[in-house]
Amino acid sequence: MPPTEANSETPLQLQRKNEYYRSIFNKYDADHDGFINVQEFNVLIESREYEHDIPKHVVRKIHQMADQNRDNRIDFNEFVDMVNNPDLQYFFGHYVTRYVQLVVPRRPTTATTEIDGLYEEQYSCYPPAVGMIILSLIEIIFFCVDEAVEANSTRSATGPISSVFIYDPNKRSEVWRFITYMFVHVGAFHLFVNLLIQIILGIPLEMVHKWWRVLLIYFAGVLAGSLATSIVDPTVRLAGASGGVYSLITAHIACIIMNWREMSFPVVQLFLFVVVTASDVGTAIYNRYVLNLDENIGYAAHFAGGVAGLLVGINILRNLEVTKAERIVWWVSILTYCFLMIVAIVWNLAWQDYFVQAKNRETV
Repeated sequence: MPPTEANSETPLQLQRKNEYYRSIFNKYDADHDGFINVQEFNVLIESREYEHDIPKHVVRKIHQMADQNRDNRIDFNEFVDMVNNPDLQYFFGHYVTRYVQLVVPRRPTTATTEIDGLYEEQYSCYPPAVGMIILSLIEIIFFCVDEAVEANSTRSATGPISSVFIYDPNKRSEVWRFITYMFVHVGAFHLFVNLLIQIILGIPLEMVHKWWRVLLIYFAGVLAGSLATSIVDPTVRLAGASGGVYSLITAHIACIIMNWREMSFPVVQLFLFVVVTASDVGTAIYNRYVLNLDENIGYAAHFAGGVAGLLVGINILRNLEVTKAERIVWWVSILTYCFLMIVAIVWNLAWQDYFVQAKNRETV
């Protein structure tokens, strides 16, 4: 037996259709008693307010035919049944069905497609998107305190706060430094760029996925950045929030991947984020390993933060319509992230000779 229209619709589609029918029904229920009686229909027929909802002749047909229990009033279930019942639609479908399709244009759907644009409808200012704003204010405060206590110390990250928070490969036992280095910035321009990008990218994510999810991704990127740097560049001191910033960039990519069919123009959005990410990473690799430029930039932190943002984003960002393929992607990403984190942590804990040799290379 072929699937009916109702069976082929997703829960979100059914919810939207039900909400639409409820809004129409409530308009007709003038006294808000949960029913549409004969008098209310007569008023509606004479009212110009509802001319664009249901035509007069359709209202008369609904009044005559949709009242299933013959109590001279129509409840919401009778109203919905009238629209969706095949028998009733067959009897006067050329009135109601044609009109409903005109008012609520239905995009063609199949078992493998969804209505796009649902993602954009999720944007909300409640709860307020304050995660990135608060984090940015903390970074500004720490920067200003260092500069106030010791003038120009922020140019070399040697202020009292920077000295305690910066990631220092010679003080890896002070484990908080693997996270707190994000509060240290070398110069005002470094701070400004990171703040600008994380606010621009973070707030839109917070408006859909809520602030706590975005902060988890951000901190995951920061931690991944310091762990990767400790292995790839074991003699480098690390400052700045770039690991977290890059995690926000790739979190957008994760969001597009997991909400592909619910987004408007996902191809365009994915293309833009991939181009930006690939251009920056490609330039960094070229400068570092081809031109041999020493720009004092933590490329490993950028790359690792981006990887963490993608993998963690796939796992914790909202997925409006979960498919079988997306479940597989979810498991692959979480297993990959856990594997990489375990390797990096075990490397730091167990292979002490590696860091001793690196320290010796630095002093030579």
